[in-house]
Amino acid sequence: MEDYINELKEFLKIPSISTLPEYKNEIEHCAKFVAENLEKIGMSRVEIFKTEGHPVVYSEWLGAPGKPTVLVYGHYDVQPVDPVELWNSPPFEPVIKEGKIFARGATDDKGQLFVHLKSVEAFFKTEGSLPLNIKFLIEGEEEIASESLRVFLKNNTDLLKCDAVLVSDTSLYAAGVPTLTYGLRGLSYFEVEMEGPNRDLHSGSFGGSVANPINILSDVISKLHDKNGRITIPGFYDDVLKLSKKERENFKVLKFSEKEYAKDLGVSELSGEKGFTTLERIWARPTLDCNGIIGGFTGIGAKTIIPSKVTAKISMRLVPSQNSVKIAKQFARYVKKLAPKSVKIKVTELHSGQPGITPIENPANVAAAKAMEKAFGKKTIFVREGGSIPIVTDFSKRLKSPVVLMGLGLDSENLHSPNEHFDLKHFQLGIISSAYFIKEYSEKS
Repeated sequence: MEDYINELKEFLKIPSISTLPEYKNEIEHCAKFVAENLEKIGMSRVEIFKTEGHPVVYSEWLGAPGKPTVLVYGHYDVQPVDPVELWNSPPFEPVIKEGKIFARGATDDKGQLFVHLKSVEAFFKTEGSLPLNIKFLIEGEEEIASESLRVFLKNNTDLLKCDAVLVSDTSLYAAGVPTLTYGLRGLSYFEVEMEGPNRDLHSGSFGGSVANPINILSDVISKLHDKNGRITIPGFYDDVLKLSKKERENFKVLKFSEKEYAKDLGVSELSGEKGFTTLERIWARPTLDCNGIIGGFTGIGAKTIIPSKVTAKISMRLVPSQNSVKIAKQFARYVKKLAPKSVKIKVTELHSGQPGITPIENPANVAAAKAMEKAFGKKTIFVREGGSIPIVTDFSKRLKSPVVLMGLGLDSENLHSPNEHFDLKHFQLGIISSAYFIKEYSEKS
C-alpha cells in the first residue's frame, strides 16, 4: 500500500489540466505515465491513441478465454486550480494529512482510477493472472466534455467490446458506506435571447410604449412552472420512468434528513415538485432551472433604460427514459409560443446529454454490490445521481453493455475546488472492492 500511495503521488504531481492550452505537454506526459504504469502492472497490450484533442490510453489483457470482459473507464485530466490562493498546499505537490491525500485530481479522477490499476496489479502479483478479461480506456478530456472520446468510441466499437463497463467517478453516500450509483440524469441546456427595440431606450421618454425584453423574458420563465412546482411544457413528463416500489424503499433506508440538508444549504425551507421527497426530486425527477440572465444595466448606480436585448441560460435535468432531442424540440416550441409578438426570440441549444440507468438487478451491479460489501464489511446501498455523465450513456448505446458506477470519493472532498482530497482509507477499500468485483463477475453465467 505504501508503494501504491507513492505512485499515486507521482500521478498527482502532473498538472494535466485539459481546458488550458498551455498544459498540452503535461497532458501528453500524463498519458505516457498512465501507459507506462499499465505496462508495468502486466497488461499485454498498451497503446496511446492520438486524437483531434488529447490522447486516449487503451490497454487490454485477454488471457481468460470464455470468461467475461470488463472495460474500466477513467480520466487522467483535471480541472484548473483557481483560485490558487485558497489552497493550503500547492495543488500539484501532494500532501497527506489526517489520512487524506490533498492535490488536484486526488478524487476526480486520478485517485479513483488508480484503484483499478492497483487492483489488477495485485491480482497479477498474487495469482499470476486474472479470472476474466480486462480492458482499460483512459481519456484526457472528461473535464471538457469528452468530444475526442466520443469519436474514438464510435470508430473503435469492436476494440472496446465488453460485457460490462466499470467506472469510479462518482461518490459514496457517506464515509465508509459502500455505494453503487445506478441512475444518472441527462441534460438539455439552452440560451434564450429576446430582442425588443433596436437600441437601448430612455425609460422616461419611451417607457410604456414598447416591450421591455427583460420583463417579457422574466414573465416567460415564470410560466415554465406551475404552483405545484411541475414543469408546464406540454408532453414534458410523457416518458418519465417512474420509481419502483423497491427503489422508493431503498431511498428510505438512507435515512436522509431534509432538516439537516436545509441547514447545510442555509435555507429556511426546501422547495420543489409537490408529492415527492427531496431525494426523489434530485435523483429521479426532471427539473428546469434558469441558470443566469444577462441584460440591461447592471453596473453601480442608476441608468434608467429599456434594454434592447436580454439573454437567459436555461437547463433541464432529464431522467430515464426521457430523450434530450425530443425535450429540446418541446422546449423551443413552447418558449416561442409564450413570447409575444412585441419581441423577437431566438432559442439556441448549447449542450445535451441523455439520462442513463443500469437496473439494480443487473448481474454486473449484483457482482459489484457483493464485492463492495465484502471489502467494506457493510451492506451496499444503491443511489441515483442528480448530475450527468454523458459518456456513460454513450457506453451503453455504443457497446450495449451495463455500466457499473462504483463511486469511492465523497462529495465533501472539494472536487473542482481548492484543497481537493481523497480519503486513503477509501483508496485502499476501493482496491479491495475492485479485486472482489473481478472475482465475483468472473463467475457470472
